[in-house]
Amino acid sequence: MIRRYIFGTITATLVLAFAVITASAQVGELRGHVFMQQADGNKVPLADAQIDVFRTDVKGDYHTKTSKKGEFVFAGLPFVGEYTIVASHPTASPNWLSKFKVGRGVMADITVTPGNGQRPTIDDLKNAPASSGAAAATKSGNSGESAEDRAKREELIRKNKEIEEKNKKITESNEVINRTFKAGNEALNAGSLASKNNNSAEAMQKYTEAVTQYDQGLAADSDQPALLTNKATALKARAIERFNQAIRSKNMDDAAKNAEYETAKNDFRAAAEASSKAVQIIKAVTAPTDPAELQRYNMNKYAAVATNAETMRLLVTKADPAKADEKRECGLHAAWGGAALAK
Repeated sequence: MIRRYIFGTITATLVLAFAVITASAQVGELRGHVFMQQADGNKVPLADAQIDVFRTDVKGDYHTKTSKKGEFVFAGLPFVGEYTIVASHPTASPNWLSKFKVGRGVMADITVTPGNGQRPTIDDLKNAPASSGAAAATKSGNSGESAEDRAKREELIRKNKEIEEKNKKITESNEVINRTFKAGNEALNAGSLASKNNNSAEAMQKYTEAVTQYDQGLAADSDQPALLTNKATALKARAIERFNQAIRSKNMDDAAKNAEYETAKNDFRAAAEASSKAVQIIKAVTAPTDPAELQRYNMNKYAAVATNAETMRLLVTKADPAKADEKRECGLHAAWGGAALAK
């Protein structure tokens, strides 16, 4: 709780209610076919072909055989990483796909030719010349791939690359949001403690540090209501500290005090703006159905609208009386938030 002098405040420390979007699933399906290239140029499904899948970024291997239709499937391989898929058969020369990624909807189709029945190991493939294997050094496909199939495969690869890049950005953004949210809350709590101990200089320093941390998180994702609400709380607390310090000071002349008041008013305005945006974001979000998530959602909703109501009250009474209509609207927000919390 921020120390009370002329008027009180509400300190809201929130959990991250919405934000963090997880990356794609941790496992993916691998599905494909093995075909035998016949002398007349036709390809027929090859039953009982040995399928050896080797993960090449870390150690891992998986094994199965094709069905009567030449099909094979692995229901859940680790989504990340690259794989080499080897097809062999006692009547065929082996063939393989390199640098293959699972869970992208790309079929791992391999064509073999009559041969000596060799079943290569991953070490054999490491020592094989670059020309070995119809699809060596490629992400997917085989020597019998049509132009149409190749175009479809390349389009899938392009889309999957976009998904991977998007997931990477989401992961990086989540890291920044979590880190700055935690650091901002620590600074906000430290500022509150300093204020209780009548150390205004340290309190304002900590509140400024909290605002800086929240702004860094908002730079990664500007639609984070928890960050916006806590930023509003820090701005409001800093404004109160500065306002009260100017009133208590016996050393400031009128010009210096007026400058402090104007700086405090700017913080009140910024706090009202941040908390209003937090409320609008929360109102636009569909409430979750999971009971635990719903409880957290309602708690954050209440914190946002309560902070908004308080910041608007301070804005009207201490900085901008013309905002009275917006203050009344915030009263409606507060009633909405309180009703939601009571459910």
